[in-house]
Amino acid sequence: MISLLNLQSDKVKYNPNHLFDTLIRRLHLKNDAALAKMLDVAPPVISKIRHLRLPIGASLMISMHEISGLTIKELRALMGDKRDTFRITDSQLKSTLAKSRPKSKEQSMSHQY
Repeated sequence: MISLLNLQSDKVKYNPNHLFDTLIRRLHLKNDAALAKMLDVAPPVISKIRHLRLPIGASLMISMHEISGLTIKELRALMGDKRDTFRITDSQLKSTLAKSRPKSKEQSMSHQY
């Protein structure tokens, strides 16, 4: 697994703590548990992200946008992500699509016998 610490631009490093601390202040919350409740995730998810053991996924970014009113670009900037866009290579896309395709009727029938 690629270390999340490698997600850095020139001078600003990936720092989800700054993002979470800003959301807690902006939403007038007491702690990470209250933030987790607002985001509808288990508190250990916030802890794992803070300790760089779990990345911030797209659905969590959308939830943070919805509860804070901050744009996705602003949220990304708060965590130190200065990339203009997210990119996926052709091979990553093909791999993802291949895994998500349902089995054909013949493939699923052959496993029944």
